[in-house]
Amino acid sequence: MAPLDLAFVLLLALLVAAAASAVSVRSTLASVVSLSVMSVAAAVTFAFLEALDVAMAEAAIGAGLMTALFVAALGRIGDLT
Repeated sequence: MAPLDLAFVLLLALLVAAAASAVSVRSTLASVVSLSVMSVAAAVTFAFLEALDVAMAEAAIGAGLMTALFVAALGRIGDLT
């Protein structure tokens, strides 16, 4: 297995682990952090697949904007546990 293939498989495993963590943790803040990690891993996966425009959009919107909105909403309702 080539080193690039191994990196891609590890990245996909990180995606699955982050998704499983997001739905299984009891803390809402930890779930938001897991979703952010999953979004960053998806952006890197898209970059590996040479879809750079999709990777940039996923990184900006998925990891950046959505994480900020979720944390702001959790802070507003007082559920940052």
